[in-house]
Amino acid sequence: MTTATSRHSERRISPVFVGILAVTAVTGWATWTGFAEQPGVAVFLFVTAAWIVSLCLHEYAHARTALHSGDLSVGEKGYLTLNPLKYTHALLSIVLPVIFVIMGGIGLPGGAVFIERGRIQGRWRHSLISAAGPLTNVLFAIVCTAPFWLDALDGVPSDFRFALAFLALLQVTAALLNFLPVPGLDGYGVIEPWLSYGIRRQVEPFAPFGLLFVFALLWLPAVNGVFFDVIDTILKSLQISDFETYCGQELYRFWQGSNEFCQAAP
Repeated sequence: MTTATSRHSERRISPVFVGILAVTAVTGWATWTGFAEQPGVAVFLFVTAAWIVSLCLHEYAHARTALHSGDLSVGEKGYLTLNPLKYTHALLSIVLPVIFVIMGGIGLPGGAVFIERGRIQGRWRHSLISAAGPLTNVLFAIVCTAPFWLDALDGVPSDFRFALAFLALLQVTAALLNFLPVPGLDGYGVIEPWLSYGIRRQVEPFAPFGLLFVFALLWLPAVNGVFFDVIDTILKSLQISDFETYCGQELYRFWQGSNEFCQAAP
């Protein structure tokens, strides 16, 4: 009975996550209705809260897949409660991604759940655990872009449309960065089980620096241009324009002042 009760508590959704969902819902409503005196503040809170929700779901997907693959320890660690404070590195999974959104409008990959890989048998299972996180970002991007590619934007206020477009940009960048086959990122985790032992040992020391290496490359104008060209191509295929993502980011950065160009949008 005690074991059953403890297992139930290990999977109970955290009040912290419920609170973040509530902030997302309230600020989304304020953005839609224009209730907020400063629409940029509502957009900022809505996008930030929704982004944190997606980060929690990203980590939950890793943990849940690991649970069904044989690692029962994820429950004891609190990963199944969707509580961001339970992650191994809350700074890397929550704080830094939010800071990068504020500074550069880019979706920083998460990756802070510790999976006990020795409990899991089968290379396909290891690959699926790594893929589960970024696939969640892909799903989130599909949800955010659905009104655009379904041509269901009639009656949708421009501020809410811009906010969705910017949120979709974050999800697409997070998914693309995560799927890069770079040590330390989920993309490498997908292919790692299929590499020889010797290659894995040689690559292992570089894993902590993989993300730093990627962002160093993104500072190079040529690489940055190619990366965002790919992002723009993906978003345009989903019927989201540069104008919409630009205005979404401008609204999000409300402290920079209002943008008359975006305010004139229908």
